[in-house]
Amino acid sequence: MRHFILPTSLLAAIWLLLPLPAQSAPCLLVTLTGTMSGPALRNGVAGAGTLVRYGEDSADCGTLKLQFDAGRGTELRLSQLDVEPGQIDAVFLTHMHSDHTEGLVDLLLARWNWSSGGAALDVVCSSDAPSPLGFTLSCGKFVAHIGDAFVQSGEIAQRVSEDKRRLAGGPAELVHLITFEPTDEPQVIWSKGGVRVSAIRSTHIAGHASYRVDTPAGSVVIGGDASNDSAAPPRPTSTSAQVEKLAQGAEVIVHSTMHPVMGPERDSGMPPPVFYRQSLAPDLGAMAQRVGARYLMLTHLAPQVGATHHGPYKVPGGALTEADYRAAAEAGGFTGTTIVGSDLATLRLPAK
Repeated sequence: MRHFILPTSLLAAIWLLLPLPAQSAPCLLVTLTGTMSGPALRNGVAGAGTLVRYGEDSADCGTLKLQFDAGRGTELRLSQLDVEPGQIDAVFLTHMHSDHTEGLVDLLLARWNWSSGGAALDVVCSSDAPSPLGFTLSCGKFVAHIGDAFVQSGEIAQRVSEDKRRLAGGPAELVHLITFEPTDEPQVIWSKGGVRVSAIRSTHIAGHASYRVDTPAGSVVIGGDASNDSAAPPRPTSTSAQVEKLAQGAEVIVHSTMHPVMGPERDSGMPPPVFYRQSLAPDLGAMAQRVGARYLMLTHLAPQVGATHHGPYKVPGGALTEADYRAAAEAGGFTGTTIVGSDLATLRLPAK
């Protein structure tokens, strides 16, 4: 057998022609898991929620998975993204309205059924918040009793009898509750690796908080249903001064919005208190421009694109289009990219 030895110079030339291995870099994905506003229902649109994923390119940006709010259908939307219930690292709730929380029951039941032996899920929310109307809004009690109906029905005991690895107390046993007192200044309330989540007090109902996620790939603010501290005009803007403070320098703002067409003066039938506790699309555009955001993701749309009614309230002039929402944000002076929310709409940083 004859052996051939290639010259060193030729080997070097061949090596230079070979494709280099892919370079891994940090990346961030922001996905709207639900874009419906309030308890209204329309065409299968899921309730409010945003999934933030962070990691390396080589891991599809998904090493860390954070869910902000969990309205109805959240678990179904996560399944469409191939995100298993046991893979969520933490859930952050902006406030105690059912359109932002009822999907947490589904998520926790699925995690309890299939991942009872896994780590407890961090559920992060504000501490008990007394309402000026005389009652208390309590995320802690909501989570503590989240599985009570299934315990009382006997389902939990029945399923435990089939698989002893399931926790006898039901899904509440899988929760690691983290509460904080929202303030007018950003505070770090959760962190893992190089990712930090900060919160700030914002106005909608008692105990409302907005969040910011800072990662090496970029920053995203989730405003929830935040609005101005002043409940009604006269006020310079419908947006939250606290959220604006939180959003300074962030690339992405995800925020609920109300279109001005639903205003009480437009004969929509919407009660003024409902209209005034949301941020209007033009004011969100103005805020996003002031803080230097590159992307504004409008979600929790009131009304939904294509709807002639928002619940019992009519849309004066007929159904709105995505272009109507973009035009409203641009009317506020925003020159970045406006994404009019639809379920599973996803933004990647850095863009490919």
